[in-house]
Amino acid sequence: MSEKNQGDPSPVQRQQDGDQTHISEKKSELPATTATTRTEGERASKTASNSSITDEEAAVGSSIAPPGSDDVDGSPKLVRWNESGAIMYRFVATNNSFILKGMSDGVTGALIPYIETYYNITYTVVSLVFLAPFVGYLVASLVNGMVHHYAGQRGVAVMASFSRVAGLLTLVFHPPYPVLPVAMLFVGFGNGLEDSAWNAWVGNMHNANELLGIMHGAYGLGATIGPLIATAMITKGGLQWYTYYYVQLGADVVGVTLLITSFWGATAKAYRESHKVHNGGQRTTTRQVLRKPFTWLLAVFLLGYVGAEVSLGGWIVTFMLRVRNAEPFIAGLSVTFFWLGLTVGRVVLGFITGRIGEKLAITIYLGLTVVLQVLYWLVPTFAASAVFVTFLGFFLGPLFPGAIVAATKLLPSDQHVSAIGFACAFGGGGAALVPFAVGAIAEIKGVYVLQPIVLAILVTILLLWLAFPGGLRRGGLERARENQEGVGHEIGQAIRWAKVKAGKTA
Repeated sequence: MSEKNQGDPSPVQRQQDGDQTHISEKKSELPATTATTRTEGERASKTASNSSITDEEAAVGSSIAPPGSDDVDGSPKLVRWNESGAIMYRFVATNNSFILKGMSDGVTGALIPYIETYYNITYTVVSLVFLAPFVGYLVASLVNGMVHHYAGQRGVAVMASFSRVAGLLTLVFHPPYPVLPVAMLFVGFGNGLEDSAWNAWVGNMHNANELLGIMHGAYGLGATIGPLIATAMITKGGLQWYTYYYVQLGADVVGVTLLITSFWGATAKAYRESHKVHNGGQRTTTRQVLRKPFTWLLAVFLLGYVGAEVSLGGWIVTFMLRVRNAEPFIAGLSVTFFWLGLTVGRVVLGFITGRIGEKLAITIYLGLTVVLQVLYWLVPTFAASAVFVTFLGFFLGPLFPGAIVAATKLLPSDQHVSAIGFACAFGGGGAALVPFAVGAIAEIKGVYVLQPIVLAILVTILLLWLAFPGGLRRGGLERARENQEGVGHEIGQAIRWAKVKAGKTA
């Protein structure tokens, strides 16, 4: 206001003051509940407009903003990845952890032929390096909810990081072969905890499809560069297979620092407080969510998907060497093409999946992977195989993050960490179980059995995906949750419709 207007009020100003007094008197006559609602709404608006949140608030495991930040419709306000410096740092740290996880998962397939030769062992025995991590993943799936409740995301970061480092440090010393699977068990446990925690955390953020696509794209990037580094070290540098783990261990030490420092404020207290708001203070346990059919449907779907993905990545080099008769370095590049396709697919298709709906998009992607897998199997040239396997990776890429987003839309928020965490860790065991099975069968029938096994898995998970509630229309997942639709709801409706039609025809 200018200086000349700071003296006696004008008649117009007196009239405005009188009107304001009248409005204030009217406001004081409003019922207490209405006033309270307005106060809460003002608090929510103030919180939403605040560009940063405290470290404790950023720590919540479900990525739901603290009390008072509900949206207009009463639903919890989802945290944005760039809402504060603390969350941005954590998002960067989780992406780095997925790069490291991708490196350690992806390199196994590239090293299999050299480990087999070094220890002079069979397909079945060398496949134990795939099977052992499954035990670690399984343990992680069962303790994930408990670790969150009693140690918070800080505890997840510490336990997962040091478990991985312990396993990798053992591999550096290339011990007798029976020790290798034990070392892989520790790596698997760390990977399982990270899968559980960070998928549930990022899966509940704003723009989850895109963010999960980026995070899982980081995994694909790691799985691309890991085999590339290892292949170059062995075939061009003349080094032994275990020297790669010096590189992996050094990168993991950096990852430990990032992960622990970024989540140090994510305490158990912060996690419990955030869930106290949403589930009345009652802890949602893994045992409770295991009683729900959808938890098992999601877990088995992810088990099959991860099994197909890692079986392809793990046995491509061996398949190209012994069935497609490729040169060693070129065979090593083929697995790089696969993981590169997976990385690009996760990032690019992540921006498409949410726009056409997760259910329809993943149905299309899975249908294309079935076709590509048949071509990869039946066209007997290396060049064609390399092209098909690259596009296989591209369309397989968005399946995991898309399934996580679908689960967040179908499940209540207080069940996300326990249910999605269990499914991610249990499903991650597919990276161990299926490649081991391929190796065991390949010992008897030959490595070409990779193709029909992966094809059968892809068809199976397509059928499992169709059993998810929600139909194929966009917004169907949200409606399925509102209507409390069960597993296989649309399939049941289709069967009843067919029976009615059949009855009319008869």
